[in-house]
Amino acid sequence: MELIHLTSENFKSTLENSEGLVVVDFFATWCGPCRMLGPVMEEVQDEVADKAKIYKVDIDEGEDVARSYGIMSVPSVLFFKNGEEIGRFVGFKNKVQVIEEIEKYLS
Repeated sequence: MELIHLTSENFKSTLENSEGLVVVDFFATWCGPCRMLGPVMEEVQDEVADKAKIYKVDIDEGEDVARSYGIMSVPSVLFFKNGEEIGRFVGFKNKVQVIEEIEKYLS
C-alpha cells in the first residue's frame, strides 16, 4: 500500500487528528537509502495498519517541517503519539527492524 505524503500544509493537522502511534518517514528522492527504505515502509504499513499509521515527508518539499524537527540526515523515521515526538531512528533498517522499532512505542 502506497504511503500518504504529508506536506507543510497538512503535517500538523494530520498529527493532531491521528489516534495512536504515527510514524513519519522523512526522505529525499535523491537519497539511495531512502529509496531502499520506501518499499520496506509500505510493507510494514500493510502489517501494522491496525496499530500505527505511517506517512512520508519529502524534505525538499516540506523543508520547514524537516527543519522544525531537526532532520539532519535522511532517511529519518520519527514516532509520534498525541502529536508529540516520542522517538526516532536514522538510516536504513530492514522490515523486521522497523517493526521492532514500532513495537517499542506501541505500549
